[in-house]
Amino acid sequence: MGKIIMIGSQKGGVGKTVTTFNLAHSLCEIGKRVLTVDFDSQANLTTCYGVEDAASLDHTIGHLMMAALEDVPEEDISDYIMTKDGVDFIPSSIYLSVADAKLRLEMGAERMLSEILEPIRERYDYILIDTCPSLGALTINALAAADEVIVTVNPQLLAMMGLQDFLRTAAKIRKRINPKLEIAGILLTMCDARTTLCRVLTEEVTENFNQRIRIFDTRIPKTVKVGESVYYSMPVARYCPKANAAAAYQELAKELISYES
Repeated sequence: MGKIIMIGSQKGGVGKTVTTFNLAHSLCEIGKRVLTVDFDSQANLTTCYGVEDAASLDHTIGHLMMAALEDVPEEDISDYIMTKDGVDFIPSSIYLSVADAKLRLEMGAERMLSEILEPIRERYDYILIDTCPSLGALTINALAAADEVIVTVNPQLLAMMGLQDFLRTAAKIRKRINPKLEIAGILLTMCDARTTLCRVLTEEVTENFNQRIRIFDTRIPKTVKVGESVYYSMPVARYCPKANAAAAYQELAKELISYES
């Protein structure tokens, strides 16, 4: 049975989407069956897969969530799954914001996403959920559905400040809603080892969390190649195989799998 992993952070701009996109590709390259779920109404992950007009889609995770909330007879989820370069994905659109607003008004709506994903879990080795930069109803749904969370952190001061809040939220979800939830690890992204701030904050994360939470040995370097690859709707390993970020995401996939051995 597949593992559901949420890629999360309270802050935006810390590499959640590009990590989901590139990690999925790297896992696929080593033979894993992978589904990604774009659980952000901004639909950035959907754009990474080359979907130019997400707003025109009528089969998205937002539509699935609304159907679940309104108790509409269950549809074939295969109609909502698209494929690009061997990776399956459920797209998103601005319509997810409608579901988000409705979630806040519904009693016991924390497990809607879980109810959608559980029936297809056995089809995949990994289901990766890309999430919005907030601690709202959508993030709570993702935490309730996940087995593990990869917390992405950009070693900049403001991104670091949101780390504790996110971890506290995850701990509350584990206690109250999803007792199986674990923190897979903290992933440092956009690392520029040449800067003093990056080195200092990286050391701070290691000192504060290494005894309690795994910190991935793999660190994603800051490089323009990642942004360029997204522009061309390609994982960085395909756009520029020799890029250091390409090697980093490949190592991250191997590291993730090795923890389960």
